[in-house]
Amino acid sequence: MQILPALEGGGVERGTLEINEGLVARGHRSLVVSAGGRLVEELQRQGGEHLTLDLSRRWPGTLLKTRKLRKLMLDHGVDLVHARSRMPAWVTFLAWRGLPAATRPRLVTTVHGLNSVNFYSRVMTFGERVIAVSHCCRDYVLKNYPQTDPDKVTVIHRGVAAEQFPYGYQPSDAWQAAWRAEFPQLTDRFTVLLPGRLTRLKGHFDLLQVILQLKGRGIPAHGLIVGGAKRGRPAYLESLHEEVKRLELTGDITFAGHRSDIRDVMSVSGAVISATSQPPESFGRTVLEAVRLGRPTVGYDHGGVGEVLEQVYPEGRVSLEDVAAMATVLESIYRGELAPPAETSAFDLDAMIDQEIDLYETMVAENRA
Repeated sequence: MQILPALEGGGVERGTLEINEGLVARGHRSLVVSAGGRLVEELQRQGGEHLTLDLSRRWPGTLLKTRKLRKLMLDHGVDLVHARSRMPAWVTFLAWRGLPAATRPRLVTTVHGLNSVNFYSRVMTFGERVIAVSHCCRDYVLKNYPQTDPDKVTVIHRGVAAEQFPYGYQPSDAWQAAWRAEFPQLTDRFTVLLPGRLTRLKGHFDLLQVILQLKGRGIPAHGLIVGGAKRGRPAYLESLHEEVKRLELTGDITFAGHRSDIRDVMSVSGAVISATSQPPESFGRTVLEAVRLGRPTVGYDHGGVGEVLEQVYPEGRVSLEDVAAMATVLESIYRGELAPPAETSAFDLDAMIDQEIDLYETMVAENRA
């Protein structure tokens, strides 16, 4: 049983579906508990089961759902429970702790992000085994929660499937025609793509500065922002639109919203960037996806993004929050002075799935021994 806030979109949600598919392929029963969302249908198509329980709200009342979750564990005969987010992890831990020690399921947590350091976040270290999605993530956990046993913290990098992001991929003619019709303003422009949900963490304001600098260098750059805003939270998107107007970039920035065809969008973009600063990305899935496609990719050299780029495209690393350096690398890409990434099999999805499910199976076997 995997437990997370919702199945709307994002790296944690995508990883949940990948493990769900791997569990089903190995003949296991896979349950996912969340508030629901657009990815539930895909989860069910893969053969997983979705149980609706909203554990996403960060307020004490959510802890009152502990009994409901404990009942779900018992009713479905769960062998192992995996909490992937902080508020759900608190409910999971309390529900799990309330079961008899001899018969309760094994407990795994994954630290997906470099969260604020406090008691609320510390719950992600409460698993019997703790998965960190990168070495920088593991180091962050052990530095900030020194009471955590290092032996129980395992690095399992996130991964990308070669068949989903094949090197040199090009969208169909029909897709490209539809794309040009929908976004004619991108024609003959050097499109700089920033993918990711519309939150301040993703560095959209840095993208605006990068586009401004590229335009000042005579480059026909256009910023493309792909990602949805959180429901009921339009303030950040409104602030971005205001900044676009202030910088006189109205004709140079496109907000494409949430899209399920990010592979195609990456493939027709001139470059892909990651501009996350504080906290850094714990892994950096989107830069890996772009590099696996062979697209030039630029990101700040810290956290998981730096860790990934160091291995697959070191030329794309720039110093933290150095928008001028990012613009310089992008200029080199535009002028053909910097080669695109070479084909790589690093951070393979199947390897990640195998490592995670191997861990599950080992823990359950220990419980039954």
